[in-house]
Amino acid sequence: MTKIVIQKSTGQILESYSGIIPNDETIIQNNSSIDESDLEIKTVSPEEHSKIDQDYLKKSKDGYKILRQQEYPSIKELVVALYDADDKAEIDKKRAEIKEKYPKP
Repeated sequence: MTKIVIQKSTGQILESYSGIIPNDETIIQNNSSIDESDLEIKTVSPEEHSKIDQDYLKKSKDGYKILRQQEYPSIKELVVALYDADDKAEIDKKRAEIKEKYPKP
């Protein structure tokens, strides 16, 4: 489990703690530049942490770039596709699906 600090107004994860986790008071002091009422501290599973990140990125201006990059083919796959027409067609198809999944805002 991980303890995270979320800025309520944006949905952004500001900090993430695992292992030795400071108490809530210390966490609030670490984020003193943000109004305490705009902070949410909660304990989440890795899956929940990932979902919160994804939700924030979907709403943010350039989040689609990060989401696309996470799913695009690896450099190795791209190099192989340079020499194989079938692989290139598959790469093009995959990239088009990702762009449709995460469109520009």
